[in-house]
Amino acid sequence: MSTVRQRHSGGSPVRIRLAVTALALAAALTAGAALPAAAVMSAPNSLQTSAPETGKPTVQDILGHLPDDVVASAVVRRDGVATTAGPVTEDAYLRIGSVTKTFTNTIVLQLVAEHRIDLDAPARRYVPEVLPVAYDRVTVRQLLDHTSGLPKPAPTPDPVDGPGWQFHSVNPQASLRESFAAATGTPPEPGTEQQYNGLNSLVLGLIVEKVTHHSYVHELERRIIRPLGLRHTSLPAADDLAIPSPHATVFVKGEDVTEQSAYPWAEGGIISTTADLDRFFTALFQGRLLPPAQQALVFDVPKVKSAPANKNCFEGDACYSVGGLMRYKLSEQEVAWGKTGSRPGWDNGFFATQDLRHRVVYSLNPKGTSSDLPHIKAIVNAALSD
Repeated sequence: MSTVRQRHSGGSPVRIRLAVTALALAAALTAGAALPAAAVMSAPNSLQTSAPETGKPTVQDILGHLPDDVVASAVVRRDGVATTAGPVTEDAYLRIGSVTKTFTNTIVLQLVAEHRIDLDAPARRYVPEVLPVAYDRVTVRQLLDHTSGLPKPAPTPDPVDGPGWQFHSVNPQASLRESFAAATGTPPEPGTEQQYNGLNSLVLGLIVEKVTHHSYVHELERRIIRPLGLRHTSLPAADDLAIPSPHATVFVKGEDVTEQSAYPWAEGGIISTTADLDRFFTALFQGRLLPPAQQALVFDVPKVKSAPANKNCFEGDACYSVGGLMRYKLSEQEVAWGKTGSRPGWDNGFFATQDLRHRVVYSLNPKGTSSDLPHIKAIVNAALSD
């Protein structure tokens, strides 16, 4: 059993109202895919410890059983308090993967508030050189909430995980061209189906650059990183595979992949820390980044004819909001909001209720031997329970 280390972030935890009964996390976290149905989050047998006064496992209980055969190390920040297990520190940098999408969506909604982007205008109005004519009815809103019907990224073999949906090129335009060229069949009617897709974020990043005449990185820093004081958050250049120290040394199936990462840019390229992510999501939920009209969209989930099979979604609804968050049914009355993201060697995420009574940022370093989903389920359930 490892030693669990706990630290305060320096700020008082936000305490409002919440009761949590269940939450399920993604079976395919590496793709940021929709979460599978689950009635109750249950830890594996090795994690079934509990606090005497509640009978429920605590985050400290769970992390006290790490590292194990599946997870090498972990950082969990609950209500601003960090707990670690294994060879990693609470201030460790991590590759946040698809959590980046929420940053991108926030920037786009800021530009909507400034009347520089029309939410319901065809996306081709801004980037006609990027989207083929077949997608001329796809709107900016549909890119944001994953109802665009764009094709999946072109498949390519992955040296660690095997064949999968990866971006071939460090150039987002090239990745889009390859994916459109590989697409087959007739695309679905925009707005009728929700299909989680990283290509949406690439197009959104290019729209940001087109309307601002600045790089995506410039706008990311100017609009989010500097105003919130996210001193440990950055989007590295395409040819920069380094990650600042301190950081976990991550292995997948015995291979050191710490500096092995494709460049998913506005879709999944940000490096950050759990403290910075906690600050960003708290500000986002509190409405400090967007005016009221756009803030409402952060939690606005579309009605669609077809959505991923997921019992944690409300009947007839999709899971992903215009703000890029995932909405999940905790009970008949309650929901949690958040976002997962992964890169090889990192599984990360943020979840909270809209009122922020309890919130959690987690970063696990899986070994790639088997799924760490039971660990994530146990941690999030413990963190969001009273």
